Amino acid sequence: MSNIQKVTVELRNGRFRLIDAAKADDLNPKALILCAAAQCSGYTVMSILQKKKISPKSFEISVEGTLNTENLQPSSVYDNFKVTYHLECRHIGDQDDVSEAVLESHNEKCGVIAMLRKIAPISHEISVVSTETVNI
Repeated sequence: MSNIQKVTVELRNGRFRLIDAAKADDLNPKALILCAAAQCSGYTVMSILQKKKISPKSFEISVEGTLNTENLQPSSVYDNFKVTYHLECRHIGDQDDVSEAVLESHNEKCGVIAMLRKIAPISHEISVVSTETVNI
């Protein structure tokens, strides 16, 4: 049986914070790596979106890592990672630009994700929705 570590951050007041009032001091060192990946990718996405003058209504990133041991140990290493991006746009027309920004960050620009890619395979999932009312 494997051990899955998971960290989720959300954008609040321009900063990516752990959800549920958790603090980085509460995370084990391996989970801190996941937190760093989530924050780095999030800030990279926001930088790309800022250039396009897009501001998401909400933004949450979860990073999971599967350790090769059943229990967390100093010798545990990650076998794989999964990054899940959830964004809510203000305008339906922003969805494509937001998706492109996430892909650019994930595949090219985020240095922490690039480092994790050297450790183990990374999969990703992107969910972009809009709350804009559309008249049909």
